[in-house]
Amino acid sequence: METPNLPAIRALRPAWNKGRIVGQKRPLKPKHVWAIRVRLELAENHRDLALFNMAIDSNLRGGDLVKLYVVDVMASGQIKERASVLQSKTQKPVRFETSEGTRTSVEKWMEDELMVGSEYLWPGRFHERLHISTRQYARIVRDWVTSIGLEASAYGTHSMRRTNVTQIYKKTGNLRAVQILLGHPKMDSTVRYLGVELKDALAIAEAMEI
Repeated sequence: METPNLPAIRALRPAWNKGRIVGQKRPLKPKHVWAIRVRLELAENHRDLALFNMAIDSNLRGGDLVKLYVVDVMASGQIKERASVLQSKTQKPVRFETSEGTRTSVEKWMEDELMVGSEYLWPGRFHERLHISTRQYARIVRDWVTSIGLEASAYGTHSMRRTNVTQIYKKTGNLRAVQILLGHPKMDSTVRYLGVELKDALAIAEAMEI
């Protein structure tokens, strides 16, 4: 009697996300922002302090942040108070303001010998890489959050993009302002990005109707 061909039995592998926090990354709280800044200042890590501050102020996606040119944020030897960048995802410009602290940290970074002749604001350390990669940026963000005792899996590069706008929304409830800062073409994208409850968004919209 022939034995039927049975499918091979494979050992079950643990789920790739077992023990990990998946989904939307959390924004940093103000106390986290200041804790990271203090650590970077004490370490005199000028590149990372400038990168951290610019990430918070600009609300840019990681892919756009790492590709910033010096001319995007600097003119006539000074850091711009207001800059405009073309988003790679939407091909539409987005504007952002830089705080005094950010301008100071970027100016300090510009004095570094690594910046001599660089057209990119965050140059790569290898000749074949003109700027740091998004993967390298993700590792840097992980180092930032773990340095102050946060769980690395709960935060990521989008945490940097969400931090400033989350605080603006909490203080003002102005979804339209957040939409502009993020460069979202549609309001529902902003609602989902912030994790705003639909009923709350509708209530705000109704209150703002003329």
